[in-house]
Amino acid sequence: MKNTTSFLLTLSLLLFLSLPTPSLSAERCNPHDKKVLLQIKQSFNNPYILASWVPTYDCCDWYVVECDPTTNRINSLTLFGGVQGGGNLSGQIPAAVGDLPFLETLILHKLSNLTGPIPPAIAKLSHLKTLWLSWTNLTGPVPSFLSQLKNLTFLDLSFNDLTGSIPMELSLLKNLAGIRLDRNKLTGPIPDWRFTGNAPDINLSHNKLTGQIPESFGYYNYTRLDFSRNMLSGDLSFMFGSNKTVQIVDFSRNTFEFNMSNVVFPASLTSLDLNHNRIFGSLPVGLTALEFQFLNVSYNRLCGKIPMGGKLQRFDATSYFHNRCLCGTPLTAC
Repeated sequence: MKNTTSFLLTLSLLLFLSLPTPSLSAERCNPHDKKVLLQIKQSFNNPYILASWVPTYDCCDWYVVECDPTTNRINSLTLFGGVQGGGNLSGQIPAAVGDLPFLETLILHKLSNLTGPIPPAIAKLSHLKTLWLSWTNLTGPVPSFLSQLKNLTFLDLSFNDLTGSIPMELSLLKNLAGIRLDRNKLTGPIPDWRFTGNAPDINLSHNKLTGQIPESFGYYNYTRLDFSRNMLSGDLSFMFGSNKTVQIVDFSRNTFEFNMSNVVFPASLTSLDLNHNRIFGSLPVGLTALEFQFLNVSYNRLCGKIPMGGKLQRFDATSYFHNRCLCGTPLTAC
């Protein structure tokens, strides 16, 4: 009997020790961050996608947010529409977003009921590295105050209804690796950006930009450039050269005008789209040395025989047709 009692006492003690204690189950979430997130939820009219955001739960376990594993401060807020179910989220970006001081990633994507301008409060996010506000109905300008986000490495404001000119100040972002402002309603010239660090990949396509590409763009090496479907003009041959490292360029559907005959294209180039411009001259023989995956020079004013060799004959007639007098395979014989 004594042994049985002793065994039961030992078992009870082990069960008691296995129960969670307040110190082991203490909430990781920073109280300030939780308060701010609840304000954001209220500003968005308590959408279903934020149903897990309730005060009784640890905010580090809430949906669409992440906490830093060391500091337990909120460092990521990613709200997607579509699959993630953010379709019922509506309103403007709350100013309270700027009160998450350790936020590194802010993504609001495919939220068609997200409206209004980009709030100045975002400039307070000094740790922000990724700002991705795309496929929404945001309006107003591309704010110059975004240049205050000194740690920003990626800026995506594509597929919105932003208007006005592109701010010069964005070139002050030394760590920027990529910028997307495509598919908005931006007007005016491309700024004479003078990058102090490495030049970022740039996509400005599908806007209403006018004027010439600033000569300063020829000073830098890029990987990807897309200025297609604007109203840009002038000579862009200075964007190429044997010392460049660009891989993918799309300057199609503008009114660029220059002689292509003597342009030297870099060995790194794998995709070149110049269709629907006013480019004249002939195709340089140097194109045969390039490992093209895509090429389109149609709807220009080119003449002469298409050089034989390399990848040039692997593309069909649609890559070359509707020029002034271009001929040779895959077009008709000269």
